[in-house]
Amino acid sequence: MSLEPTSARAQPVDAVPMREAFAFWLRLGFISFGGPAGQIAIMQRELVERRRWISEQRFVHALNYCMMLPGPEAQQLATYLGWLMHRTLGGVVAGLLFILPSMLLLIALSYLYLAHGQQPLVAALLYGVKPAVAAIVLHAVCRLGQRCLADPRRRPLPALLAFLGFFVLTFTGLSFVWLILGAVLLGLVLARTAPQALAGPSAPPDRSQAAPQRALIDVDTPPPHTRPHRGRLALVVGVGLMLWALPMAALLVLSGPAGTLAQMAAFFTRAALLTFGGAYAVLPYVQQAAVEHYQWLSTAQMMDGLALGESTPGPLIMVVAFVAYVGGWTQQVLGPQAQATGAALAALVACWFTFLPSFIFILAGGPWVEAARSRVGWTLPLQAVYCVVVGVIAHLGWTFLGAVAYADSRMDAVALLMVALGVFLLVRWRWSVLPLLAASAASALVLVPW
Repeated sequence: MSLEPTSARAQPVDAVPMREAFAFWLRLGFISFGGPAGQIAIMQRELVERRRWISEQRFVHALNYCMMLPGPEAQQLATYLGWLMHRTLGGVVAGLLFILPSMLLLIALSYLYLAHGQQPLVAALLYGVKPAVAAIVLHAVCRLGQRCLADPRRRPLPALLAFLGFFVLTFTGLSFVWLILGAVLLGLVLARTAPQALAGPSAPPDRSQAAPQRALIDVDTPPPHTRPHRGRLALVVGVGLMLWALPMAALLVLSGPAGTLAQMAAFFTRAALLTFGGAYAVLPYVQQAAVEHYQWLSTAQMMDGLALGESTPGPLIMVVAFVAYVGGWTQQVLGPQAQATGAALAALVACWFTFLPSFIFILAGGPWVEAARSRVGWTLPLQAVYCVVVGVIAHLGWTFLGAVAYADSRMDAVALLMVALGVFLLVRWRWSVLPLLAASAASALVLVPW
């Protein structure tokens, strides 16, 4: 079934060859290391500067929309650009190829981790990567905090919101969800009373006019299928809800409402809908629920999963596959005789319910972006959420730092020194994530007897 109106299907073939676009998205799925910043940079360099398939102004326009949505912005941007070039099919293909390689690789690594993680060599390597993970999260707090406090005239309120996010999670144990809802409510109030109280994200300047060659999809030549169409909106939302409801119903029949698979489906749906600010915003919510509430895994295992997620291509939020795999393994969702199969099924459930909302947001909302993105009443709540999320991620860094410092109920000075050195290398020498993980793991082979 096509999700495009008849008028759009009647247009001539797309200017961007589908075969070339498919090859690009497949290649991107295998080389997209470096987190969302690196992945977005690859798309900007390849699609805007080298191939000239998309103008820079359209690219920035799409990026701004994706950054205001819950979920992984790089995967959503790939879906948006694929839809822009090749309608619904292009968006689905781009989004799926962006996540499939990392999902399959992380499932395989999760099995090796659980089956062989207690080997002395593997244990030493994992000891080494934990300080690097803590340093990566603390560095992310610094980067996101700089963006939150970018405007010196508007720093007090964003700083207060970030502090409240850290304080509430650290000392009260209040759910992440209530923090997000409170930030949204505050943003709605500010939109009416003080719209200049928060600083919004700034977009890079448009240099498309200075480009040597006009882009195939330019700001002045929008494809016909990008026009808003109420019938198409209803169809996309309806199909999306059906794709959510049918697997949920099957899981309820298979395991019951209290079953682990059904709980995972509901939880990762909430995570996809309530976490703004990218992967590092999702991780505190996942850590709080999966570790403390459901007890699918431990904090140490969560850090190991984050290290595996950082070392594989694709979106960092793919760490949910590791979380669900470990939870499915320990809970034996398909019985003790099919432990690995049940764990893989749990990982697939987590990925389906985590990424499905992102596809719906893009395919349904894409044509309406221009009308919505300039409304202060819509953007201010998201900016308030972003500021709170900085404090929430700081809480995650604090939790990881405690797990590193007191792994065996005693102070580990070597691990703390490795964390400090990792932060220094990331901030001062601008190391990327993969070299830091590799250097930290190699150091552990020297420092830890195995």
